[in-house]
Amino acid sequence: MENKKEMRNWLNEFNLTHPFVIAGPCSAETEEQVLKIAHELKDSDVSVFRAGIWKPRTRPGGFEGVGEIGLKWLKKAKEQTGLLMGTEVANAAHVKLALEYDIDVLWIGARTTVNPFAMQEIADALAGTKKIVLVKNPVNPDLSLWLGGVERLYNAGIEKLGVIHRGFSTYEKTKYRNIPEWQIAIELQNKFPDLPLIIDPSHITGDRNMILEVTQEALDLNYDGMIIETHYDPDNAWSDAAQQVTPTALKQIFIDLKVRKVDDMSDEFTQKMKKLRTNIDILDENLLDLLGKRMKVADEIGQVKKDANVAVLQNNRWNEILGKMILEGEKKGLTEEFVLKMFKAIHQESIGHQEKVLNA
Repeated sequence: MENKKEMRNWLNEFNLTHPFVIAGPCSAETEEQVLKIAHELKDSDVSVFRAGIWKPRTRPGGFEGVGEIGLKWLKKAKEQTGLLMGTEVANAAHVKLALEYDIDVLWIGARTTVNPFAMQEIADALAGTKKIVLVKNPVNPDLSLWLGGVERLYNAGIEKLGVIHRGFSTYEKTKYRNIPEWQIAIELQNKFPDLPLIIDPSHITGDRNMILEVTQEALDLNYDGMIIETHYDPDNAWSDAAQQVTPTALKQIFIDLKVRKVDDMSDEFTQKMKKLRTNIDILDENLLDLLGKRMKVADEIGQVKKDANVAVLQNNRWNEILGKMILEGEKKGLTEEFVLKMFKAIHQESIGHQEKVLNA
């Protein structure tokens, strides 16, 4: 993707003074529902109305979308409100129908992004389109797989590309439905700064009460926009009820969000940031120094275990450390989630050091 500048032009065409917004119900349920929500969103910051027509479900028997008839409802909503229309596509047949009904924004879901064969099929079906095409991150935290999907579309001559960060699946129990793994999206942003990046707080949180918090965090990281599931009666929605907000709540989110400046070149700001970043650099060096010293102790422990013919992993000791560090972390303003991730990484590195000693 050498000529990356082309990929941001579509976002600039909107001439927005606020972040780019896609909103609407998780699923199109009835014509009345689609039209009612679209009309409630038309005079707001929303640029694109979204509704799921085909809903991938892990197990059979659940509601899997209304199918083609929903595209007719979207077309009618566009005619009545002037909003652009968007929906998810998962195969070439979906693409063909979406284009026939003049859908403006198509996105590829996490379950599809993970499959290179499906991505190529969709890329071939969309070849040369002028529509906006967005790629959600794959279900697993794999940046190369995410970018691979984008590259397949780019190679098919699709210029209006963007990505949606919807979080990653995990077996661990956290406060999120799908953990953000912000560093993966940040790395993508650093590699391709001209590729529009959109947050999907609905799927990250799975909880409407957390939508504002996660969206604000994304805007603070210079995301370009948001896609938020919106329903006039969320509790009775046919899918993902807990993560949908009402149009009124969505408009309040727009009011509450703080859009910060990307930078400030004033002398005072520059000097303050220079001083604080220098402090960060020093602390980071100290952290690495301490971790290096810790691993040397781990090497010594490995030698003691080798001499005594004792296994590397000692679960009681590990659980004792973890519990203690969580409590200590809370005293220092660190979240349990962060402490767990950090010490699991340290523990894994320590195990690696000890295994080298034992197998030497």
